[in-house]
Amino acid sequence: MNLAARILKLAGWKVEVSVPDFPKAIICVAPHTSNWDFILGELAIRSVGRKAGFMMKSSWFFFPLGYFFRAIGGIPVVRERKTQSLVEAMVARFKSEPRLVVAITPEGTRKPTANWHTGFLRIAGEADIPICLAVIDFRMKKAMINDVFIPTGNVDADLAEIKKYYRPFTGRHPDNFITD
Repeated sequence: MNLAARILKLAGWKVEVSVPDFPKAIICVAPHTSNWDFILGELAIRSVGRKAGFMMKSSWFFFPLGYFFRAIGGIPVVRERKTQSLVEAMVARFKSEPRLVVAITPEGTRKPTANWHTGFLRIAGEADIPICLAVIDFRMKKAMINDVFIPTGNVDADLAEIKKYYRPFTGRHPDNFITD
């Protein structure tokens, strides 16, 4: 048992991962209502011997945290000045790298929002990669990646289906998780 698995076990968390270890994939993570989601997600993926990069707003990449986040796979997202579409940049990156798995929280915030971002669906569709549906459920104290979603190209219908999948799960701050 590795260190990440031991930490989660001590904290009473269980990890369940049944999806293949895809060389390229997006890991859609929800609910996202707390900074603890990041820590638990990192521990969970590493507890099963896998790694995943992650997208995070660029303001978190300040010294010295920026070095740490980049070292563990962080990809800063610049919201202020857009010189290139984030979707286009990530599609190009997926197409050029032999192995790339990136975790994305479609809510884009820890605050309550029903307006989930759709970029992850467009990236997956254009890069022709699967989306692994990851759950961090605080009620059950369980982190899971057991389902794969293949985008159909209909972003609205796909997002509705994904929100429906996540509806039964509970974030650390349940009132901040909106799927309707």
